[in-house]
Amino acid sequence: MRIFISTGEVSGDLQGSLLVTALKNQAASSGLELEIVALGGEKMAAAGATLIGNTTSIGSIGILEALPFVLPTLKIQRQATAFLKENPPDLVVFIDYMGGNLPMGKYIRRNMPNVPTVYYIAPQVWVTSIGEKDTEQLIKISDKLLAIFPEEARYFQNKGADATWIGHPLVDRMQSFPDRETARDNLGIADNVTCIALFPASRSQEIKHLVPVMFEAAREIQNKIPEVHFWIPLSLEKYREEIEKQVDNYQLRATVVSNQQKEVLAAADLAISKSGTVNLELALLNIPQVVLYRLNPFTYWVAKNILKIKISYASPPNLLVMREIVPEFIQETATTENIVEAAMEFLLNEQRQQQMQADYQEMQQFVGEIGVCERAAEEILQLTANS
Repeated sequence: MRIFISTGEVSGDLQGSLLVTALKNQAASSGLELEIVALGGEKMAAAGATLIGNTTSIGSIGILEALPFVLPTLKIQRQATAFLKENPPDLVVFIDYMGGNLPMGKYIRRNMPNVPTVYYIAPQVWVTSIGEKDTEQLIKISDKLLAIFPEEARYFQNKGADATWIGHPLVDRMQSFPDRETARDNLGIADNVTCIALFPASRSQEIKHLVPVMFEAAREIQNKIPEVHFWIPLSLEKYREEIEKQVDNYQLRATVVSNQQKEVLAAADLAISKSGTVNLELALLNIPQVVLYRLNPFTYWVAKNILKIKISYASPPNLLVMREIVPEFIQETATTENIVEAAMEFLLNEQRQQQMQADYQEMQQFVGEIGVCERAAEEILQLTANS
């Protein structure tokens, strides 16, 4: 059986790699010979997928931000469609990455109408105020939707989709994290050091829009807490030079690392992070966090004033419970002052820490039980059996 998986960006590559591993486990246990071809990244390749194209660097949020990626996306899609013409898949799985997956899904529906399709980790159209058109398109290209948020499943079911909530795949990934003591030993962090993790970027646009405000806030915290040290795990190695340059510019006591994200997450006393997958990892580790996001001002203005887009919440912990348990600072509110104030409250106010722990406990009932990726793999392989 040949399965084609299409995803993009760093987070899609991570989720895709977990799914590839689960699919291969399921296939091996049932004696099924499985070939997985993919648009994804190095993590998926390491898990056993054959890459048709690498999409980890092709990703953006916004209008102007997307322009540099139009031609690379079209080029990779042409490569993929040419491959699929010669090597038709038995099943297709889409993971997030709406900009690439909607055109790919339409192509497959048009040219391979009998091939079953699954959307796993659908784009978050269900949290925006203008998701209707995209919702219709997602349902049209999907025989099955595997939802990772309970509210997401309800939303798509109400729209007539065959949607099933399976839980969030990071529940499985958390089993491989070290404990706090081991993580701090591995990183050489002394007991008296306050470890703050910074997660500024998984997209190139975030270097420009998030690093200055995040690093300025970090410098102010450093001035207030002499024993603080910052750890910055890289999402992509190509960002190292610019981030290290900015660390020097802001005179931060910081260490930039590759391939040690799990250790940094587990070791942290606090995290300051862009909104994204990492927010849920931090929540599942019970690490206090402050979340921020900024877009190009023009993009944000158009979204707010022309398109009238409203978003419920930006970070996964808040989306799970549909209320703010993690402080979010978006665009105008993502200021140095706000970030520092929220961070210092977590570092110095034990009552605030306890409240976040209680909120995290509430959130965890909505993430599902361990075995999410295996359940996803079962649903996917079952679809081929029924087709």
